[in-house]
Amino acid sequence: MLLFTNTRVKPSPRAAQFFLTNVRFAGYNIKMFFECGFVKKIKVVALVGASGTGKSYHAKLVAQKYKTDFIIDDGLLIRNDRIIAGHSAKEEKSFIASVKTAVFDEKSRRDEVARKLQTEKFSGVLIVGTSDKMVKKIAARLQLPLPAKIVYIEDFASREEIDTALRTRRVEGKHVIPVPSVEVKRGYPDIFLSPISVLRPFMVQVPIKSIPVLHEKSLVRPSYSIPQKSHISERALSLMVKNCVDEFNENYKVKKIEVKDTETGYRLVIFIVLDSGTDLEKKITELRRYITDNIEKYTGILIEEVNIIIDNV
Repeated sequence: MLLFTNTRVKPSPRAAQFFLTNVRFAGYNIKMFFECGFVKKIKVVALVGASGTGKSYHAKLVAQKYKTDFIIDDGLLIRNDRIIAGHSAKEEKSFIASVKTAVFDEKSRRDEVARKLQTEKFSGVLIVGTSDKMVKKIAARLQLPLPAKIVYIEDFASREEIDTALRTRRVEGKHVIPVPSVEVKRGYPDIFLSPISVLRPFMVQVPIKSIPVLHEKSLVRPSYSIPQKSHISERALSLMVKNCVDEFNENYKVKKIEVKDTETGYRLVIFIVLDSGTDLEKKITELRRYITDNIEKYTGILIEEVNIIIDNV
């Protein structure tokens, strides 16, 4: 027989403690949800952008702006420049495996991060991903609220910065992990390349002023991202350079081209004849970029260096 009643019975302290300690929800201890803030409102911010556009490079800046305690990026849980849980997607051997790791597809790995979040006191999380759908999936899998705010890499990086990041990823196969090199060397020594130090302004309240803060990140190269050198004949490359110069300005005449073949790419020395004019340095810089971008885009080869020498100005 079942008896239904609306009488409110106050549980004893012992019963309440038993409930909090032993009852589990979605595989996690109820007590943890109360103690660690999962019941109270948590601010979740997401940084979205296409692969290779510089999201990890700018993650610390975004986390600082929105005052989030954690960064979740490529399978890692990061706090105060330390990797405290997770597995880096950049250590995977294939691109598909790296994507699965980044979205916490493996239950044991997402449980590890979710449980670590339960043991930490925090009020905000920054999730980094390539799409709105991806960051929402990550939030759901880690038992976090859906992002209250989604910002895009274009809001924090200039077009030039994004293009540079894309080139670095596409041609050189380099990635960024937003933690100091000591953390990456300890956990992922096989993919570590070099540290990156960035000096950025930070606003302090008393007195209100901007002071420079040094952020260190790590440059890595996953095995699935190691570029394979493409080969091209010196004659074909010289013809492409001449065509690029002509497209850029038909009044520029190429006098000679020297091509040096390196282990990973090519270095060019271009002798050109042109009339003197204003903003000559700016025009040469733009020409150098035009040649590099177009040849890499249409051939897939790496142009390591372009030196332009003006002859008979």
